Amino acid sequence: MAESLQIVRQKIDALDERILKLLSARANIALQVGRIKKGVLTYRPEREAQVLRRLTQLNSGPLPATALRHIYGEIMSACRALEAQLAVAYLGPEGTYSQEAALRHFGASIQTQACASIDEVFKQVETATTGYGVVPVENSTEGAIGRTLDLLLTTPAKVCGEIMLPVRQCLMSKAKKRSSIKKVYSHSQSLAQCQHWLSSHLAGAERIAVVSNAEAALRAAADPTAAAIASKTAATLYKVPLLARDIQDESRNTTRFLVLSRETVNPSGYDKTSLIVSTRNVPGAIYELLAPLALNKVSLTRLESRPARTGLWEYVFYVDIEGHDSDPAVAQALKEIEGKATFMKNLGSYPAVLNTVRGK
Repeated sequence: MAESLQIVRQKIDALDERILKLLSARANIALQVGRIKKGVLTYRPEREAQVLRRLTQLNSGPLPATALRHIYGEIMSACRALEAQLAVAYLGPEGTYSQEAALRHFGASIQTQACASIDEVFKQVETATTGYGVVPVENSTEGAIGRTLDLLLTTPAKVCGEIMLPVRQCLMSKAKKRSSIKKVYSHSQSLAQCQHWLSSHLAGAERIAVVSNAEAALRAAADPTAAAIASKTAATLYKVPLLARDIQDESRNTTRFLVLSRETVNPSGYDKTSLIVSTRNVPGAIYELLAPLALNKVSLTRLESRPARTGLWEYVFYVDIEGHDSDPAVAQALKEIEGKATFMKNLGSYPAVLNTVRGK
């Protein structure tokens, strides 16, 4: 005979009590670690990445890996905050995908600082106003974020992590029906990501680019003839009714964010290294520049070119490779590249998001 609902609930209550005791024990050990470290950084990206990967490998279900990583991410965030609360800058205002990315990466137990521009996020980190910053760097549909790439070229900050955020675009408005919508506000990237949907459903509405999706939601909240494309979070935050969900043209639309800090990161065992390089404008120069990667069996995962702004038709190249810059093969490849490049900047090595390194 199946157990009664009351008995099953009693079992859940008993398990919750055990989980609570274990969480308290974990928190006490985290405090002990903090005392041993004696003021050393409370956030170690490589260690947290190792914990999440190990638990993912041990997981036998029924909880999916994404849910397990979210739960343990919040546990680590809360335990970390017992030592000190991290300050993290992001492209604001509240309700942006940048804020969502920051909370996904660091957990909810942080102090967030909304910034008016990507430039301000960099400045917050560079001046030690905040310990960390989160900036968008590329979108799977619309490509690179040019301002972030330009600032990476000159910043003294390092890259200490990456975040892959699935972007689910929503249409929101106080209009009673779509035919009443005269204009649609959103960030230029989001407008581009939804252009086919807009052409099919709101062909007559003016499309107006604003600094962020949260700003778009604010404008839609104040104008019943306007709509915004933004996240479900922004719709809730600014009290704008949702009219349509998942309107992005590409169902797997994802934005990659970088985490900035002033510290370098130790190897986690599953890492990426990001570089900026340039070379002479002669035939075969790029092939020669990147040949050390193949010779040292280091895989290239991203190559992006951008005008150098130092002269006509001069370019710099943004490169992501597998491995940590302390790995012998990577270190040798970087040494050889530096000998060939006219300019080279190592942005940092950091834990790679699971499934973003080839063959993993």
